[in-house]
Amino acid sequence: MTSSRKHGLSVAAATMLMLALCSDVGLAQGATGGSIGNDNKSLSGGSGDEPRSAGPARRAKPERREAAPRREAPRRAARGDGESSGGGGVAKFNGTWSVTSVGETCSDTLTTTAVISNGRITSANDTGTINANGVSSTVGNYSGITVTAQGRASATTGSGTFRRSDGCVGRWSSRKQ
Repeated sequence: MTSSRKHGLSVAAATMLMLALCSDVGLAQGATGGSIGNDNKSLSGGSGDEPRSAGPARRAKPERREAAPRREAPRRAARGDGESSGGGGVAKFNGTWSVTSVGETCSDTLTTTAVISNGRITSANDTGTINANGVSSTVGNYSGITVTAQGRASATTGSGTFRRSDGCVGRWSSRKQ
């Protein structure tokens, strides 16, 4: 065993101790960040008089190629009522509608008023939507009975079917006021 092992020191610890105790600064400079022959070097790596490096070199950006001109789709002039000038929007259904529902498996008949505004259908008990093709869907609650309805409308009339949570099914028809 070496003498450093007898005192509980490992070889690495003994070497570090020897470097720390070494009187020749040149032997230990590599461990503190300095370099041999540069006595003005600080622990942080600079002497204060030296200019700082500009950092790592940056890659040159690739040249931008001129993009081909974009072709834009023709625009439709907006009419301000939610409908394009082509007549394909939901605004053509906007207004007040009278809706009559007749049960086929039950004896209920109901007439109510619904308002359509920009694709939204509302009445006293129902809410729903209608798309630009006239396809509608509503859900309502009448005295605890849930009613779902689907149908289709033109610019002035509509019709469809409904189903209630109590099992009653039927038909509805509507006319724009």
